[in-house]
Amino acid sequence: MEKIINYLLHFGSLNDQQISLVKKHATELLLYEGDYFSEAGKVASQVGFILEGVIRVSYYNKDGEDVTRYFIDEDNFVVDLNSFDNRIPSSEYVQAVTDCKFLVFSKKSWENLSLTILGWDAIVAKITPKGLLQKIQRISPLIAEDAATRYRTFLERYPGIANRVALVFIASYLGITPSSLSRIRRNIS
Repeated sequence: MEKIINYLLHFGSLNDQQISLVKKHATELLLYEGDYFSEAGKVASQVGFILEGVIRVSYYNKDGEDVTRYFIDEDNFVVDLNSFDNRIPSSEYVQAVTDCKFLVFSKKSWENLSLTILGWDAIVAKITPKGLLQKIQRISPLIAEDAATRYRTFLERYPGIANRVALVFIASYLGITPSSLSRIRRNIS
């Protein structure tokens, strides 16, 4: 619980009573590898803060292929913001690619914090652009780069994730086949 409080305090101040309220509204959620945090076609109903594990955001392209857009790891919020805020069906899947532990806020709890904690919206307003910038930076690199360069960029962007996530998901993110990724990894090592 302290991880999320420390994270929030980087973006604003909370007194002891407000911290207690945040803790009261957070519930712990465990997802196993392969489980979904939210799914395409459904309205996102919760905001999560990842305590342990890695999730991936993906979609199915016009050819029916599962494409990984980006990964999110510990000490980050995860939510399909457009779906959550506007109560519209999501177009993406948010899936655990390792066993994950989250602190989760329901839509009602999130709104309650907004109504109860003076300055909550200001904290969220500072977190949101940071998250959006990370999202833009994490979206799969341009296909114009060669595969080896994309993999090196992945390693820079996601230090520590390459050994935790299935190669098939990394290959999907890079826009290459798993066998091509294996070959690149052998040549880089």
